[in-house]
Amino acid sequence: MVSSSIPTVDLSSFFTVGDEDGKQKARDLINHACSEYGFFQIVNHGVPIDLMNRAMKLSKTFFQNPAEEKIKSSPDSCAPLPAGYSKQPDHSADKNEYLLMFSPGSSFNVFPSNPPEFREVLEELFTYFSKTGQLVESIITDCLGLPPNFLKEYNGDRSWDFMVAMNYFPATESENNGVSEHEDGNCITFVLQDEVGGLEVQKNGQWIPVIPNEDTLVVNISDVIQVLSNNKFKSATHRVVRPKARCRNSYAFFYNLQGDKWVEPLPQFTKEIGEPPKYRGFYYKDYQALRLRNKTHPPSKPEDAINITHYAIST
Repeated sequence: MVSSSIPTVDLSSFFTVGDEDGKQKARDLINHACSEYGFFQIVNHGVPIDLMNRAMKLSKTFFQNPAEEKIKSSPDSCAPLPAGYSKQPDHSADKNEYLLMFSPGSSFNVFPSNPPEFREVLEELFTYFSKTGQLVESIITDCLGLPPNFLKEYNGDRSWDFMVAMNYFPATESENNGVSEHEDGNCITFVLQDEVGGLEVQKNGQWIPVIPNEDTLVVNISDVIQVLSNNKFKSATHRVVRPKARCRNSYAFFYNLQGDKWVEPLPQFTKEIGEPPKYRGFYYKDYQALRLRNKTHPPSKPEDAINITHYAIST
């Protein structure tokens, strides 16, 4: 019998002095979740609840604008990712529109002017997500038994992080795909979903709905951590299913990696313990280029899309 629960981890002990028992309980829960399927939820994470609510309300307001208003925030063609407003092409299996931003102050960002306070709230939410990302990264460092600050020193450039506000269109009678089954290519992803839900995680071969809660963020481990840990921690397989008769809104924050970074299984999980590496090394930017091609030139068969198994070493 597959448990339908996604563990919820209370991070309040990391904001107080002396609660070592609380910290260890959180590490144990995260370690188990990351080892099994790469997904967990967090509460008392440091992101203000009222800010999360305001950001969700303003996102819904923005996406309710007519198309001619939304496209005023279309991306600059020179950006590495389409910062600003975009809509999935009609032929895409994914049925959504989104607003993407890099860190506050990035010259690539294109913000809407309507609603007028949206930019300020987006930038504040991004800043809080970044701090939460650094906290969770430090916890994962401890869970993996790596030296303190190891991942922080390896991944210290926060200018590659990005956040996406998303709006999923209502399902039709014939299809309900919001985002197809996939794993994320970055390090760690944080998701804030509205009351509609729709996010599902694959656990022991079954799809488990992640039930939204107002004060909760969903966290999933992504491909870079899976490779560095030589499969000790799993990159989470997930998808979004659209409901009928209403839109679904969410935010996703991608705690990312600088493109020129070399990614390969760490010696702590290979030669130091007598285990062969399960992946050949690669530059992160090369992997991202392959993943981007999945979107710009989708293969005729979904199973032919490039993912992290592209670098797997056959045994």
